[in-house]
Amino acid sequence: MTETIKKTAQSAVAALKAAGADKALANVSYTVTHEFNVDGGEFSLFRTLFDKQLSMTAIQGGRKGTVSQNRYDEATIAESAKACLEAAASAQPDENWDFAPESENKDFVLGAVKPDTDKLFARCQELMAAVKERYPRIIMEQMIVAHREIYSAKANSYGVLYSTHEGKYEVDLMFSGHEGEKASSFFGSGVVTDSLDKPFLEMGSIAEDLANVEKQIETSGVEGKFEGTMVLMPGCVISLFWSLLENFAGEGGLLSGTSPWKDKLGEMVADERITVSFAPLDERIVCGSRVTSEGFPAENYDVIRNGRLNAFLLGLYASNKLKLPRGGNDSFDVVIAAGDKPLSEIIGSIEKGILVGRFSGGEPSSNGDFSGVAKNSFLIENGKIGPALSETMVSGNMADMIKHLRAISEEQVADGMSVLPYMAFDGITISGK
Repeated sequence: MTETIKKTAQSAVAALKAAGADKALANVSYTVTHEFNVDGGEFSLFRTLFDKQLSMTAIQGGRKGTVSQNRYDEATIAESAKACLEAAASAQPDENWDFAPESENKDFVLGAVKPDTDKLFARCQELMAAVKERYPRIIMEQMIVAHREIYSAKANSYGVLYSTHEGKYEVDLMFSGHEGEKASSFFGSGVVTDSLDKPFLEMGSIAEDLANVEKQIETSGVEGKFEGTMVLMPGCVISLFWSLLENFAGEGGLLSGTSPWKDKLGEMVADERITVSFAPLDERIVCGSRVTSEGFPAENYDVIRNGRLNAFLLGLYASNKLKLPRGGNDSFDVVIAAGDKPLSEIIGSIEKGILVGRFSGGEPSSNGDFSGVAKNSFLIENGKIGPALSETMVSGNMADMIKHLRAISEEQVADGMSVLPYMAFDGITISGK
């Protein structure tokens, strides 16, 4: 199958060139998914899915066009090449569009490429039984557990030709806590893994998330408003940091000139204890990308290193346009460096604050101001975690927040997609009813 996918990618590039493209790129994939479903606490479905994807991009006269299909027979490739050139013809010309030059082409094999469906089902049953026993007030609203085997290839007109054969298990849970007529809000948790050697309950933050949701069946509100410390659980760390980096270090803000960091490359933008990396090659990331969307070999790189802005999140087009270095990969496999304090010590040092599992709010403004509802959260008072909270607002400024770091935990949660600690920030406005 790998050779078939590679030849298809090369055929698509050849078709684009024959249709008139100056430069051409093709991405081809074939995915087989074996999936178990649980709905309302009961197994409801087992199915096998097959998915084909073909993406073709042409640059002609500085104009770029892209088309996507879920077939890649010869006729479809020929039709898609023609449509791709038509799309390019209607675009605005820009000399900065380009693809990766040829490097050392490779074939990658990653993860558990073939599923053990019997063991996978056994792990699903084990998880359901463990949840029922250890977390009796939890209802598993939905559980989707799957193995995905993916063959993919990327080729371009410069001679780039990469292939990947990968396999991984994905666990996606949605649950809530119930007692009588009282109920918590929904909460999601999950992991990606290439091994079934450990129970799912021992992976990622699944056990902690289940325990926290049980505690959130009964909530109380914060009275008034105060400035305190916000401790982010790992799952919340990634959502806020993604908003921060997308707005401040991403292509949109830099191309429009609205990013507050547009002239700060190499300067301190955060507390010196903060290092944020995009690291698909980290051994704790399962089947991290090995090739960028433009055909470059993927490399780990630090966006923020010891508080200093080290790189922007730029693809080749934005890099050419802005005359700035390209990012080492275009994945979202984030690793944030651990700190030197256990979470218990960090909590013990906080006079008044909030522990936040999920944040619900709009995108921050261009200068980093944010405001939203702290979901799945707990009051921290006098060094102890208190009651679960409801209707609690948090607000601040992201650019200031990462300069007012209180602490980073030595604990990290690795869920196969990211590696994240707990992070505590001072100077956050917390308000209730």
